[in-house]
Amino acid sequence: MKALVLSGGAGTRLRPLTHTSAKQLVPVANKPVLFYGLEAIADAGVTEVGIVVGDTADEIREAVGDGSKFGVSVTYIPQEAPLGLAHAVVIAREFLGEDDFVMYLGDNFIVGGISSLVDAFRTDRPDAQILLTQVSDPRQFGVAELGADGRVVNLEEKPKSPKSDLALVGVYLFTPAVHEAVRSIEPSWRGELEITHALQWLIDAGRDVRSTTISGYWKDTGNVADMLEVNRTVLERAEPRVAGTVDDTSEIIGRVQIDESATVTASRIVGPAVIGPGTVVTSSYIGPFTSIAGDCEITDSEIEFSIVLDHSLVHGARRVEASIIGRNVEVTPAPRVPAAHRLILGDHSKVQISS
Repeated sequence: MKALVLSGGAGTRLRPLTHTSAKQLVPVANKPVLFYGLEAIADAGVTEVGIVVGDTADEIREAVGDGSKFGVSVTYIPQEAPLGLAHAVVIAREFLGEDDFVMYLGDNFIVGGISSLVDAFRTDRPDAQILLTQVSDPRQFGVAELGADGRVVNLEEKPKSPKSDLALVGVYLFTPAVHEAVRSIEPSWRGELEITHALQWLIDAGRDVRSTTISGYWKDTGNVADMLEVNRTVLERAEPRVAGTVDDTSEIIGRVQIDESATVTASRIVGPAVIGPGTVVTSSYIGPFTSIAGDCEITDSEIEFSIVLDHSLVHGARRVEASIIGRNVEVTPAPRVPAAHRLILGDHSKVQISS
């Protein structure tokens, strides 16, 4: 079995972060989301991985390399534009050959990995296996309708009037039967080859398409709220490890990870939280569910339920929460006079300002 990992999307819902970085490389608990997927694939015993890349190909290549650090061998498959999940299967035909494969969306996160799912597929070998989960607003996802016998009878991509609340999770397993399906469908109104259409083609052709409804944790980390939620979930499972320099006036409470090259002075850190390498925290409060990446400087500030990326400075911030702060960012107090806000924001930013 092989794996096909999709990492070519533009990440418009995470702008302005994704103007300068691949959405699959935005970190949770100081590790890129994509890395969790590659580790899950390796844990499932799949070692040949094709990664579909787009405009951020160079950044993905630099971060992942040849895959050896994850225990896999990586082949990069360029996609000229994000033309749909089924299109990714079409362009990966040479890499996939006649092997079964798992298709994994690089910005998805599944607690517990995919080993049991892959093992079951290897044993039963249906033509396709999909994962489903109940969601509150299925209009944002591919939606499955199940028959009385529990089999998949209908699939729709982001329907205006969903027939169920069962959304497709970003992991699919296929035999080579899917290649005929993706060649037989037409682009949707979005101009994309939809994987839901390919799956529906298999169903209509009488092929064996099975589903598994998961009750565990899954998130599509496509927006800020979901990214923060995944960060919270990962940190809840973190083991405490204080390896850095912490002075006697500081207080460390709960599950806190402090890298050996980090320094904490006159500060209070309440876990779960993680402080990255080379970061200096001084006279500050770092609250639960916060990830501070490497080489940051946090001084006279309070940060909680947030993600701070590498090489950023937060100085004199009275309270920062539910935030994602990008790389090489400076957050400092505004001048008291005149009473005005000075902002330098990327396209599509959202800012909340107290009057």
